[in-house]
Amino acid sequence: MEKKAKIAWLYVIAALFIAVGLYLVVKKNTYLFFALPVVLGVLLLYIFSLDKVLLLTAFAVPLSINLKALEAGLAISLPAEPLLMGILVLFVAKMLYDGQYDRRISHHPIAIVIYCMFAWMLVTTITSEMPVVSLKFILARLWFVVPAFFLCTILFKNPKNIHWFIWLYIAALCIVCVYTIIHHAQFGFDGDSAHWVMTPFYNDHTAYGAALAIYLILALTYVFLPDVKPFHRLIIIAVVALLSLALILSNCRAAWLSVIAALAVLICVLLRIKFRWIAAAIVILVGLFFTFQNQIIDALEKNNQDASGDLVENIQSITNISTDASNLERINRWQSAFRLFNERPVFGWGPGTYQFVYAPYQMSKEKTIISTNAGDGGNAHSEYFGPLAEQGIVGSLLVVVLVVVTVYCGIKTYSRCKNKKAKILVLGATLAFISYFVHGFLNNFLDTDKLAIPVWSLAAIIAAIDVYYADKEEFKAE
Repeated sequence: MEKKAKIAWLYVIAALFIAVGLYLVVKKNTYLFFALPVVLGVLLLYIFSLDKVLLLTAFAVPLSINLKALEAGLAISLPAEPLLMGILVLFVAKMLYDGQYDRRISHHPIAIVIYCMFAWMLVTTITSEMPVVSLKFILARLWFVVPAFFLCTILFKNPKNIHWFIWLYIAALCIVCVYTIIHHAQFGFDGDSAHWVMTPFYNDHTAYGAALAIYLILALTYVFLPDVKPFHRLIIIAVVALLSLALILSNCRAAWLSVIAALAVLICVLLRIKFRWIAAAIVILVGLFFTFQNQIIDALEKNNQDASGDLVENIQSITNISTDASNLERINRWQSAFRLFNERPVFGWGPGTYQFVYAPYQMSKEKTIISTNAGDGGNAHSEYFGPLAEQGIVGSLLVVVLVVVTVYCGIKTYSRCKNKKAKILVLGATLAFISYFVHGFLNNFLDTDKLAIPVWSLAAIIAAIDVYYADKEEFKAE
């Protein structure tokens, strides 16, 4: 009788739900009520299985849509950012309640650099030109970094979760790729439409290209993993082909360069060239650039090949700083960042403030047809120069330190790994991380969920394999 009563109540509740839903659809023309079971399901996952929420977030990020209402000061990516906020709140509550966290992760070199970055952000928020904006920036960065690094590192203690996290993002990204390619085909795959056909999922082709570069490298990594079933390897190769096509059609020159840079590092690793020699070569190249910058700029100004739908012409246009509007606007933003830095070299103008303060620091001769004074045209277009303007020299150096420490840990872990799967996977994560921060010379997306989650989760993969698996023969859950 008790079982029959439960079944009867189930039917009653289902009937009431359907009745209320139909009433709202017919009378109020709203369908939001039907989202209630999904909301309740997610809440149950938060309570009983937070790891599933992290995996759900990986799938949700590429498909999330950014809602902006500048008058209300609202800009949020749905459903990814609410999911991330909830994870952050639960993590903080758990830390306040029991304070238990794996010391091997909390004391890892990458984690220590992250602490330093947040500490300096707090200092520069106190001195910020717009403290409220800076505080919002820090909170947004927290709900990216805490789930994607500190929680994912624990999640990745089970190697299966690394695979699930990567492939759930790739699955959703493939959906976006198919949508974008079909949409792009309607415009004859021309160069101009390549800049926006991925909307509403990615705000422009540069963010889309950066994500494609990261996950193309990771998908290629799986092609070379041992013990992959032939059918699964065929699927992986098909995914690589789709991501490669999408990357070419994205018309994102910075993403192409980032993949080439990752390939160059791979060659250095396979040739067993030591990390210090790679770092020294980069320092020398940067030094040579600044030493001969006038001659280099004179040579680049002779290139007047604009971006177009032709692949070869697009490659040639990468160094065009005479007529290419995109390149010229990037230089305009960098010059503005340098002027902001010169005025406040120590503490900067405050985290997240660049887009609101840079306009007066533009020079009329450097402005382009796509320049704006409204503060709605993006950031400094560099993961290095943006912090330089917003957080002074220390902020910019901390980004460099993050890159150096993470890449060093990745390559060192690769050399230590005894298990071939772990070895290949940590190398793939390191190369994907490098690809983003090479791209980061020309664009910046760590203030968006679309790239923050991939980038910080790559750091988490490196830290997790370093701590849990580098010295083990087996690559399976402890």
